[in-house]
Formats: sequence, C-alpha cells, structure tokens
Amino acid sequence: MYETNYHRAGSLAEAESAIAAAEDGKFLAGGQTLIPTMKQRLAAPTDLVDLRHLGELKGISKQGDGSIRIGAGTCHADVAGSPEVQAAVPGLAALAGMIGDPHVRYMGTIGGSIANNDPAADYPAALMALDASIETNKRTLAAEDFFTGMFETALEDDEIVIAVTFPACAESAYAKFPNPASRYAMAGVFVAKDDAGVRVAVTGAGQDGVFRAGDMEQALGANWSADAIAGIEVPADNMLSDIHGSAEYRANLVKVMAKRAVASLS
Repeated sequence: MYETNYHRAGSLAEAESAIAAAEDGKFLAGGQTLIPTMKQRLAAPTDLVDLRHLGELKGISKQGDGSIRIGAGTCHADVAGSPEVQAAVPGLAALAGMIGDPHVRYMGTIGGSIANNDPAADYPAALMALDASIETNKRTLAAEDFFTGMFETALEDDEIVIAVTFPACAESAYAKFPNPASRYAMAGVFVAKDDAGVRVAVTGAGQDGVFRAGDMEQALGANWSADAIAGIEVPADNMLSDIHGSAEYRANLVKVMAKRAVASLS
C-alpha cells in the first residue's frame, strides 16, 4: 500500500496552494477515472486535492450572446437535465445523458472528464464539434488547442479547469456505439450545424484521441443528409484496435454513428 495525503480545498486559492506544495499532486473532481486508476496502481500521487466541494466551479448559465457556460464541477446529470442546455445545445444534453450509468452521471464532472481526456470519453467530441472554449485559473483555451493527444491536454500541472462555454447550436446531435461493459464510446460522433458551417468530431475510435472528420464536414456542408456520408471511406490506419473491436470495425462504426447523428436531426 502507499500513502496519499488528502486535501479538501475550500477555495480555488486553497487548491492552488495545496497543489503547489505537493510533491506529486493530482486534482480530484468526480473521481470516476482517477480513483479506479489509483486502485489499479497505475497512479500513485502523493497528494489529492479535492475540488468537488467548490461551489464556484458548479452551475450552468446562459450568457448574453446565447452561449452556455458550464462550471467544471457540474455533474453529467445536471448537464443532461438542464433546460438551458436542452434548448441551446440539445446534442450536448443528449450526450451527457448517455455517459455511464446514473451513479457515474451524478458523480462525474465535465471538468474532470475533459482534463483526463480519455480517448473513449464523450465530452471531447462535443467540445471539438461545437468549438467550445475552456476557461482555467490561468487562461482561456479553444477546444482545438486544449486536446493534444491520448490522455493529454494543454493543461499545466497546477492548472484548474474553471468552466466550459459552448456556443448555442440548435442543430446538434451525438450518436455513439457504447462498450457494453463500460459504456465508454467505441465510436462516438458529434455533429453540429450553424451559420458558420458543419463540424463533425469523433471520439472513442482514434489512436490520438478526439479528432475532426473533415471529409464528412465537407460532404454534409454540401448536402445536409445522412446519404451524403454513405460514400465516404473512413481510413482504419489511425484507429484503435483492441479486444473489443478492430481498427476496421471502428472505422465502420464512425460512419454508422455519423449517419445516425445526422438522421436524428432530419
């Protein structure tokens, strides 16, 4: 067994001080990824700085420009059930409702999910497709700059996600093929259409984590129909392959899920 020092932060300032003093500290949000990782001895931080009780990191609000700001400590269930999110970004509300099971949805947080950047997590696809912005205690990052690879982000070790802001996008949808055991996405596709055009982002399938599907975006921009995707071949070269599904299988799932997402908006 190993020892871990636990710190329950009462404010952002306390959290920043605690992590700065730690030898190898980690922030604890919902704990749905970090705690199992520690149980498997894949991580052994000297200190855990608990952010779960910080009210300043929770809540959902509609901004003056119609965008939706979601505090990093907001749980998935609150995102799924929010009338503001359902009206402004219906695809995001639907996505949050697909995460895990009720226990996970009431414990897991949007900030913890994106900070971990699991390649099979759902939120990264929404952030990329909706061109969301991530606010931290130091700066604001575009989603395109935030996710840098499998389990990797642009966050510094002492950087805390404060909130995520999503532009309103009524024509948005998410479809995923979940692993039957974990309910993580084996392939999940988020589609968004607004005045600026069409954006399509894929999670669960790529070796480097979430990515944009440029060919699909161009096809859907010219013809907003599931049929527009039918002729697109998704390369298997950079797809994940494991006991749950081959690279070729996931490549096919990407196209199938994209078609389902678009069809749900037709």
